[in-house]
Amino acid sequence: MNKFTRRSLLQSATAAAATGLLAGSGAGEWAQALAQQAATSWKPEPGAELTLLRWKRFVQSEEDSFMALVANFTKATGVKVTVVNESLDDVQPKASVAANIGSGPDLFWGLYSLPHLFPAKLIDVTDVANYLGKKYGGWVPSAQVYGRSGGKWIAIPVGYNGNVMNYRISAMEKAGFKAFPKTTDEFLEYCKATKKNNTPGGMALGHASGDGNAWVHWCLWAFGGNLVDAKDKVIIDSPETAKALEYAKQLYDNFVPGTASWNDAFNNKAFLAGEIHWTNNGVSIYAAAKAQKMQNIVDDMDHALWPVGPVGKPTEFHVAYPLLAMKYTKYPNASKAFMAFLMEAENYDKWLIDSVAYITHPLNAYDKNPVWTSDKKLTVCRDVAKRTLTAGHLGSVGERAAAALADFIVLDMFASYVSGRESVKGSIKIAERQAQRLYRGRA
Repeated sequence: MNKFTRRSLLQSATAAAATGLLAGSGAGEWAQALAQQAATSWKPEPGAELTLLRWKRFVQSEEDSFMALVANFTKATGVKVTVVNESLDDVQPKASVAANIGSGPDLFWGLYSLPHLFPAKLIDVTDVANYLGKKYGGWVPSAQVYGRSGGKWIAIPVGYNGNVMNYRISAMEKAGFKAFPKTTDEFLEYCKATKKNNTPGGMALGHASGDGNAWVHWCLWAFGGNLVDAKDKVIIDSPETAKALEYAKQLYDNFVPGTASWNDAFNNKAFLAGEIHWTNNGVSIYAAAKAQKMQNIVDDMDHALWPVGPVGKPTEFHVAYPLLAMKYTKYPNASKAFMAFLMEAENYDKWLIDSVAYITHPLNAYDKNPVWTSDKKLTVCRDVAKRTLTAGHLGSVGERAAAALADFIVLDMFASYVSGRESVKGSIKIAERQAQRLYRGRA
């Protein structure tokens, strides 16, 4: 493996310019030089073309920066990359279909433990992961959990979305709080007070892969409930789960109406429209308010970490974003070269900044990115990759945990009870049956 230095990169940039491969100046030249360096280790196949399916952007500047990065990769390597955008909730089913039929996009950029739904269908990217980890201070533990299967790396966790509490400062203060609640008891009182003051909040209970899954798992784990134990035995039927559901029902009773059908986009729109004054989300609401010059919201909102429940420690569940390449791709080297290129500092640093902290890093070296000190309202997202629990929590993060998320087992359990469709016992029993079908045969 080549050892990249600033001198070698400058030499590569000069050589690339001489051959006409570089266009533009500054960061663009550095990015293209780095792509050439990656190509010496993962030389793209002749005539390689890649198709990448990713979720639709929530922050326009993030997508613009990503597409510029893609264009620089193409200029440097000659590999055309077509980016297809799908809604957040459509990435997993489309990736699953492609894996099953052996045809489709070369690369998928999905959520959580998506690679673990079909690990045998993915190319081994251990060499890419080892190179990046060695160069950039190592991978955070959760990235290793999400990226590895069977002793090898099956995906590169290119980022996280810090799913944090978004709130209006004026509504919080009107409710009698000087700071956002730090415990679940305080949070419930806050929810009640904001509703009483006609400044309610709300969190998604529809099939929202990001926001919905994030908050119900936080709630379940905050009260000591778990879907499975360390041996992947289903243990969802417990007093702790019942307490989590009963707590969630009290929260829901103080939500704005309609959250039972919300997907990942609804709370963003409701917050910007002034219909809710707190919710869980990435920092995309703040970024959108800035982009749309909604200064009244920009000045009056902030972000906070999740309250801690009776278990006495954080139980946050932030959204991991793994990038994976299918075995059926004709261009595995080009896929690896793109992955490595994406995570190089000269590319990744700028992308983090342009994403306005919506994308958070999985490699320790990026703790020093200036985005984390540029705005104190964004700093809260810096360490989410280190703080988050992973899919499966006590159990494995393998195919079954990935399927449990994709099937919304925990989310539907919460939604069915708090909305009145099922009793506590009824909702737990349904979730237990669904989980047993997935985990049957496990020790």
